[in-house]
Amino acid sequence: MSASIVVLTDFLAVANRALSYAAGLAVPLQAHLVLLHVRHDGLLAPAEYRRHYLQREERKTVHALYELAAHQPVMTDVDISDEFLSEAVKESVRQHHPLLLVLGRPGSATAPQEIIMSAAMDLLRQVPHPLLVVPTVGWQDAALPRRLLLAVDGEPFHLFPHQDVLHRMLQATQGTLDVVHVTVPDQVRPDAAKMLSTLRQTGLTEEPLPLDRLHEINQSDIVGGVLGEAARQQADLLVVVARRHCLLGSLFHRSVTAQLIQESMVPVLVFPAED
Repeated sequence: MSASIVVLTDFLAVANRALSYAAGLAVPLQAHLVLLHVRHDGLLAPAEYRRHYLQREERKTVHALYELAAHQPVMTDVDISDEFLSEAVKESVRQHHPLLLVLGRPGSATAPQEIIMSAAMDLLRQVPHPLLVVPTVGWQDAALPRRLLLAVDGEPFHLFPHQDVLHRMLQATQGTLDVVHVTVPDQVRPDAAKMLSTLRQTGLTEEPLPLDRLHEINQSDIVGGVLGEAARQQADLLVVVARRHCLLGSLFHRSVTAQLIQESMVPVLVFPAED
């Protein structure tokens, strides 16, 4: 059985741009797709949108899902769940063992972006699996991500098992990986060689990265520093390691991970860390 990529659909329709992006990745990764549709989720189906879950609308949605699956460039399954989002995704991970999960991030004024963002952060807390968040508007998507930028905080970390998708992606796309670290004023800059060595020890990269691939930024705005470097590098995929204490923060906007997901102009691949 080939590897899989699970694409989460929203309550209005499948996020076609996120699906298209996932399908583009699936080809070189030799993976198949799973379209996961959660029927009645409290996060992705708040009260003001429940009309979309009328039985006749549900039949249309299911039909549309199978139509989409039939037209993908790789084998695509449809998975429909009556569980709430986190439980549905947990079961999908147990069943399909995906390389990553994919979620579309709306960008229009009428789309409930705050709900999707809340769903993304809840998934990272509840389901420690690589999550790719794809903006559905506002960016020029390439066929494949080839310029990847990894944001790190300079501290050691440990990833959950089976999170080898980054080096598989680099191999499959012939992409490059750079690393960015933002040091705030009055903070001691970590040892560069040790920082890069840690990445290899965690399994994120198979080959050692040269020192010129590490970009040190000194400024108080961590999010701005990372996004600024992503723009300078013309990165087409931002990779973030999310620590548990950041994901459990009581105030959403205090999380650097959340802000990067929300503000990035390119897709963001998040790896939850054990610590």
